[in-house]
Amino acid sequence: MENATTNSPCEEEPKQDEHASAPQAQEAGGWRSVYYIIGNESFEKLASMSLISNLTMYLLTRYNLSAIFVVNVVQIWNGSSNVASIIGAFISDTYLGRFRTLLFGSIASLLGILIMTLTAGIHQLRPANCTDRPHCQWPQLWQLGILFFALAMLSVGAGGIRPCNIAFGADQFDTKTEKGRAQLESFFNWWYFTFTIALVIALTGIVYIQTNVSWTLGFAIPTLCLAFSIAIFLIGQHTYIRKKPQGSVFSDMAKVITAVCRKCKLKTSDRTRYYDPGPSELDHNNVRLVRTDRFKFLEKAAIISDPSELNEQLKPKNVWRLCSLQQVEELKCLLGILPVWVTGICCFIVMDQQNTFGVLQVIQTNRSIGKHFKVPPGWMNLVSMVALSIWIFIYECIYIRVTKKINKKATRLSMSLRIRIGILLSILCMLVAAIVEQKRRDSALRAKSFTSPMSFAVLLPQFALSGLNEALRCCVHNGILHHGDAREHEDCGWCCFLSELVNCKLLRIIDCEHYP
Repeated sequence: MENATTNSPCEEEPKQDEHASAPQAQEAGGWRSVYYIIGNESFEKLASMSLISNLTMYLLTRYNLSAIFVVNVVQIWNGSSNVASIIGAFISDTYLGRFRTLLFGSIASLLGILIMTLTAGIHQLRPANCTDRPHCQWPQLWQLGILFFALAMLSVGAGGIRPCNIAFGADQFDTKTEKGRAQLESFFNWWYFTFTIALVIALTGIVYIQTNVSWTLGFAIPTLCLAFSIAIFLIGQHTYIRKKPQGSVFSDMAKVITAVCRKCKLKTSDRTRYYDPGPSELDHNNVRLVRTDRFKFLEKAAIISDPSELNEQLKPKNVWRLCSLQQVEELKCLLGILPVWVTGICCFIVMDQQNTFGVLQVIQTNRSIGKHFKVPPGWMNLVSMVALSIWIFIYECIYIRVTKKINKKATRLSMSLRIRIGILLSILCMLVAAIVEQKRRDSALRAKSFTSPMSFAVLLPQFALSGLNEALRCCVHNGILHHGDAREHEDCGWCCFLSELVNCKLLRIIDCEHYP
């Protein structure tokens, strides 16, 4: 890789840096900065994924909580983390900027995982260990309070990290040049490569240590990794391009809706004047959106009903009464992606089922391989990763090459077709999971045991289908970005939150005997 800085306009405008001086700004950005960002992200993901993948097992075995209560806690925590990501995106875009949002989020995550490590190492912070389920001592309220505070800090940390990590890395390149775009594409490849390596280590080595060696050691390792991640991030701070906050799409949405309500009685005509500033006057978008004919009523927000609405510089005096056509088109894009957005909720529901109920199914099956080894329940997520990787290999390296030979050009599956396939796979995944669960429960009742004599291998198909659903879930993300100039972390954050909410609602119709 070329260790060179990009010729970004940000280098010539040191005023856009939050704290850096002019000489520092001239040397900022490029691969010199990205090395630190990728190192920070790798250790952060190693820490967070090693906790997320095995949290269900930890709460069941160390807090003596019922399975239904554990699922509720995990789903609410996941949903809260996704809502926090939306709030974090707004704060980052409007007030703090990505660097400080990332830093504060990392510190909050470190505090949360440190408290989790203390709960594993200090026996007084949790109930006594118990093997006689379901007749175990429940944790006291203050013990649950400490646990929930730790999870809350992890959610706050996720809110700062998730919406900013990859975006902050992209800020280091000048995408207006061909060289910058090529470097950005290479950055994405390396980012996902290091993310995958961190995920594999977390799901194998650290999960094994947590389950079979020591929970204290299994949590201490990710705590140290997160502390090391923050150290790397701070060491490279003098190399970063730090763009000033430039406003959130949510603010513009609120302004357009308010202006439309104020001007709802206005009628348009051929002589209607619209506020349409030039490209150089746009607030925070480098790409000027083309005016469309959909949702025409929203354009009332940009009607200049009275010349007095503009000041001497021909800009709106009240941005809550007069908006630009650019802002109106942004809201149109967000409304246009609602069908794709709703589709994403269904896909997330299926994947969340495997991370909670799927893990419970694994716990209540025969996990033995030979006489001396039991598969950690957290390892089942590796099946989804393998299925995802196989799909990407087949699609990119076989399908596209074959279609290129046949059609003389590479032919890719359309976005809508891939989304429809993903929906069908979601349905198939849940059908398979339901059939397997019925057989698992029947065999456990016949054996009059909490654990079914069935092998955990019968659960492999549903985890594999979940991995394929994950591969096609990216199409939902891309569909959102394709149909509108929206931010992925904001829209998909809502998808995740609503999926967690639906999962919690599902618990009300589940027979508690299924998961004693």
